Order: sequence, then structure tokens, then C-alpha cells
Amino acid sequence: MIKIIHPMNDMPLAERMRPRRIEDLLGQDILLSQEGLLAGMIRQGTLPSMILWGPPGCGKTTLAKLLAANTKQPFHPFSAVDAGVKEVRNVIKQSNGLFKPLLFLDEIHRFNKAQQDALLGAVEQGHITLIGATTENPSFSLNPALLSRCQLMVLQPLSSEDLLKLAHRALSEDRILSSRPVPLAEWNALVRHAQGDARRLLNLLEMLWNAATGAEAVIDDALVASVLPHFLVYHDRDGDQHYRLISALIKSVRGSDPQAAIYYLARLVQGGEDPVFIARRLLILAAEDVGLANPQALILAQANLEGVVKIGYPEARILLSQTVLYLSLSPKSNSAYLAIDKALDFLSQEDALPPVPEALRNAVSSLDRKMGFGQGYQYSHEGSHHFIPQPFMPDGLHGKVFYEPAANPREDAYRTWLQSHWPDYTLHEPNP
Repeated sequence: MIKIIHPMNDMPLAERMRPRRIEDLLGQDILLSQEGLLAGMIRQGTLPSMILWGPPGCGKTTLAKLLAANTKQPFHPFSAVDAGVKEVRNVIKQSNGLFKPLLFLDEIHRFNKAQQDALLGAVEQGHITLIGATTENPSFSLNPALLSRCQLMVLQPLSSEDLLKLAHRALSEDRILSSRPVPLAEWNALVRHAQGDARRLLNLLEMLWNAATGAEAVIDDALVASVLPHFLVYHDRDGDQHYRLISALIKSVRGSDPQAAIYYLARLVQGGEDPVFIARRLLILAAEDVGLANPQALILAQANLEGVVKIGYPEARILLSQTVLYLSLSPKSNSAYLAIDKALDFLSQEDALPPVPEALRNAVSSLDRKMGFGQGYQYSHEGSHHFIPQPFMPDGLHGKVFYEPAANPREDAYRTWLQSHWPDYTLHEPNP
């Protein structure tokens, strides 16, 4: 039986379209412009060990291959998923002083501490040029010793313009796609699904080219919707995207922008982020950023956390949405956060802490009573409006202020009360 080989059984489009020249690499103008850091290294013919940090599909592997070709160094590509110290040492042994090996280690963050330490000597002594590629923040995923010996290069996701340029280039230059011209009539959905990832765009474009049949075949948004009816948002629950999105959500709520806050919440929800993680962060925010300006926010955030734990997705999204909107629209105050940190900072600088005043000590034994513990204390509820002025601070700390009421209606009332009942505490006027 004769086996028919379809053209698409060839290597994937993303591999066929891999740039062969540095100037064909899209999306990294900051690094590769005439003033860019890498461009200067290439002109000088020197290539230090480096870490390429960027999202999937931004060109890390391609850039490593092009740098090796430009410097004519022997190229040894490995993936940290499969390779180990043995493979690395075999490459190091090949260094003869004339042709320094270029060791490319993809997913370098998957190397553990001991494996990363095995690279230190060869990198520091210049026996190899190491290019590590990672999607994870090197500050967290790489040993400081290795990171200090390498130049960090930050790669960016491709812009919509770069993705569109890449799609047109593939349709016109690829030997398979150009054999049956299919016009790119619309590209919004295609670029949106790619999310800055060149590989993702080319893989989808290849699917669309196969799906577009007939004399009037075109690639448009409707075809994308039929091939990919569900839009999958890129999200990594343990990596940089996880922290960037939750940071953006928290900052938007703190900044009282409910529209941006709901947008980032939606990205987290659609990306499959743990709803309990989101709810916990909102509970912290309710105390840290809303605080005494609206104490009810903390109660709602706590109820939100309990509800999310009990019901989970998909209904948990509604609880999260209500809480995010409520916190966004609440007046803000970080006075509680500042007060405890100010007190802790004060304690950390004190050589010796003063004792608790005797009147405030609990007299739990006859010896305590003989020592006078508890004597002189006045039960506050017996005073007018449940208040009796009396000293509570240790000796030497009278008048020391840690809590400064913020500028909001509720804490304005607190300030008025404090100034009238505790004149020894001098409060600063808040910024309006």
C-alpha cells in the first residue's frame, strides 16, 4: 500500500518560518536596534553568557541560534527538562580555547540548585558561553551566583503589528502556504488569540489555512471562531503571569478603578486562577487599603472568602465580582497598615523595652497584689461615655503617636475624638 504524505505532515509552520537572520526577528527592537545592548555585542563580535527572559513564543530559542551562527561558535542546544549535569559537563570538556562552545539551555529554571551550581565554574572562567532561556522571573528561579555571572536580556511579547506582519510574511513566503493563496481578510481574532506569542499565531494560521477551502476561501474572524470557538487566555498559576495579574487587580482596586479591577479579575477567572487565592488577597486588601475608612469592607471580604471556599467556580466569580466592586468603590485608608508597621519599626530600634505600667498588669496572685499590680487602674466603662482619662503608655512613651487618622469622613471623626480626649497625642493634619 502506498502511503500518501500530506504537505502538512512536513515540519510545523512555526519551525519553517523561524528567522534565518537576526534582522528578520520581530518584536525585540529594544535589544536589536542600533543602540540596543545586543546589537553592540554583535558588532564587537563578543558574546557574554546571558539569560534570555521572556514569555512563550517571543523568540528566545531563535535568538540563541542566530547569535551562535553570528559568532560561529559550536552550538549545543539542550532542554533542562531532559538534560542534566552529565550533558553539561560533556560540552564543557569540548572547550579547547579556540572555539568556545555555546551551551543553550532552554527552560533553565527547571535546573535545581545543584545543577545550576555545576555551571558556575565554566561560566566564570569563560570555558563556555551559556545562554539560558526562561519564562520565569530569574530573580526567583535562578541562583543569585549564576545570575550574577550572566547578562540578563528581557524579551517582550510581540505587538499586534508584529504579529500581523508575521502572518503576512508566512502567507506570502512559506513554500506550502504560498502554494495555495488564501487572503487574510480579517486579523483581529487571529492576533487576539495569539496573545503576543509568535509560535501560537503561526500554529493557528496553519490550522486556518487548512480549514479555508473553496474558490472564495479567506481567513477572517468568523473562520477563527469556527476553528477556535473558545478563547483561551494565557495564564500560569505559579509563574509571572499569576503575580502580574493579581498585582494589577490589587492596584486597580486600591486606585478605585472598578472597570480595570473587573477586567483583571475576569482574566484571572478565565485563566483558571484559584478563587481562594484571589479571595485571600482581597481580604488583605480590605484591611490594608480600605481599612478604617470603611470597616464594613473587611466583613464583606471575610464573607467572600468563606463563600468562595464553600461553592467554588463557576458561581464564585459572582462573589468575587461583588467584593472587587465594593472594595473599588469604598473610600480608602491605609492608616491601620501604617500604624502597626510604625510601631514594629519603633520596637526594632529600641535597645530595652519599658515594662508595662503596674496599674495595667493583671494581679493573678497574692504576690502580684502585694506588689501593687492593678492598683490605680480605673474601669473605663464607669466613666462618662465609657471613658476615663488615665495613662496607658509605658513610662517614657507618653505622647508617642503610631496611628494617624487618614483623610476620610469616618477617620475625620476619629481625629476629632482623639484630639479632644487625648490632647497629649499630637496628630498631624492629613493630606486632603
